[in-house]
Amino acid sequence: MANKIHEGRNVKRFREMLGIKQDALAIDLGDDWNQKKISLLEQKESIEPALLQQISSVLKIPVEAFQNFDEEQAVNIIANTFNIEKDAYIGNPQATFNINPIEEMKKLHEEKITLYERMLHEKEEMMQVMKGLLEKQ
Repeated sequence: MANKIHEGRNVKRFREMLGIKQDALAIDLGDDWNQKKISLLEQKESIEPALLQQISSVLKIPVEAFQNFDEEQAVNIIANTFNIEKDAYIGNPQATFNINPIEEMKKLHEEKITLYERMLHEKEEMMQVMKGLLEKQ
């Protein structure tokens, strides 16, 4: 059975990656929101599409990121980079690896940094646009 994506948990992950507090997100979402309501939202497995779109706009994260990121799949990918022979399970210390796990972890870390840098760049571009609009007023 396929694992269900937990959209609320994904909202929390991306919010935290951006360094945004629940209070700040609540303010950005409008008067109906507060920190407690954000906390409850982040516990929901599924979030209404219109609300997910609103959160996407506020955080400048594509809706698909909230809908598709699966931590368990990411962990499985990392775990599957190790190909330990059955002898390793019965006390043989000569486990074999198909690829260097340290290099694989570095690669995954670099990809995460690249995504984060791209998100920061997009946020900075949006801030410049907003600044320009404010200066015109």
